[in-house]
Amino acid sequence: MNYCVVGLQWGDEGKGKVVDILAENSDIVVRYGGGANAGHTVIVGDNRFALHLLPSGSVRPQTICVITNGVVVDPDVLIKGIDTLGEKGISLDGRLLISENAHVVLPYHKKEDQLREEALGKNKIGTTIRGIGPCYADKVGRSYAVRVGDLRDLERLKAKLQKIVEHKNKIFAALYGAESIDAGEIFEKCKLHAQRIVPFITDTTEFLHKAIAEDKSILFEGAQGSLLDLDHGTFPFVTSSNSSALGMPAGCGVPAKLVDEFIGVVKAYTTRVGAGPFPVEQDNETGQYIREKGNEYGTTTGRPRRCGWFDAVAVSYGVKIGAIDSVAMMHLDTLSGLKELSICRAYEINGKETSFFPANDDRLSQAKGLYETVPGWDEDITEVKDFKDLPVNAQDYVRRIEEYIAAPITTVGVGPKRSQTMNR
Repeated sequence: MNYCVVGLQWGDEGKGKVVDILAENSDIVVRYGGGANAGHTVIVGDNRFALHLLPSGSVRPQTICVITNGVVVDPDVLIKGIDTLGEKGISLDGRLLISENAHVVLPYHKKEDQLREEALGKNKIGTTIRGIGPCYADKVGRSYAVRVGDLRDLERLKAKLQKIVEHKNKIFAALYGAESIDAGEIFEKCKLHAQRIVPFITDTTEFLHKAIAEDKSILFEGAQGSLLDLDHGTFPFVTSSNSSALGMPAGCGVPAKLVDEFIGVVKAYTTRVGAGPFPVEQDNETGQYIREKGNEYGTTTGRPRRCGWFDAVAVSYGVKIGAIDSVAMMHLDTLSGLKELSICRAYEINGKETSFFPANDDRLSQAKGLYETVPGWDEDITEVKDFKDLPVNAQDYVRRIEEYIAAPITTVGVGPKRSQTMNR
């Protein structure tokens, strides 16, 4: 079986845990999009792993891990991730493959990201300042892009960086009055990075198609969430890649028809980080309760997440555009203790009711959530192992959401550990 796991909300749904569990029966785990702005948390026993570029399957010593062409690679973050796993006795030697065609995030990308956000002031997008957007922009622009394969030829890379940095410095000075950056310093860092990264470089598209021909089981791991998709998300408050299921084929060169099951991941409520319209947001005691109980602070940035009720309109949109076969619901335990729960079943926009998500900033900012209220539960459910042993109200809550999103919820999470997951 080949699986693809994607988030169906604004990211942070718990994809890392779902991927880690599925990786037990997968030969290969593939990260196909995004960059170090993603943060996947995996908890194994007493160990907590915060992964930003490495596939979540990397904590399983037998799994081959692949970073494909759709990812933008920050060498500092990648090497730190490799070393952190190494300190815990987990080696990636011989089982990490990095696409020669993936693009490289360099210091001038991060500087450009920061300068642009500062210049936008109160209109800023709310990026993680990790240089992701500027790197993807250079990818599209082509002339000033650096790819992982360039680390193989350092003399050629040195000349390329000189040209790129000269161009960047003109922009920084003209637009922002910022100080110049030094191409030589960046090149020296690249020389060090090359020593660590070059042994992992390969043609990942060729590797994956050979693996498919050999009937290997492949797990494709998405980053961020469907509502942050560059083309189909809440633009302009989105990421810089196709983070829905639609990004998988382009991000790794494997057609969607070769994936047996697309699995969408959701929280039992909704969160969002940064700016942008959020119709179900609860900027009140309920939102704060969810934030604290669910530890809703960014894995990558530490920023507090905005919290709200479950948005069935948004999730059903992710289900539709991704042709999602089944859904995994995480964080159900976070809602324990709330007397009543609300499910956003539709929006009201300009006096009209709609149940189809408007991926348009202007329309979404005018949306008012229309809710169904259902009873909550008080019981601690973190040790429940079987769905039928959950409180009746918790079971009914899951089933009601299933009806609204028109997809089966086959997995339910009641805590951060692998063992705190039940299959229906």
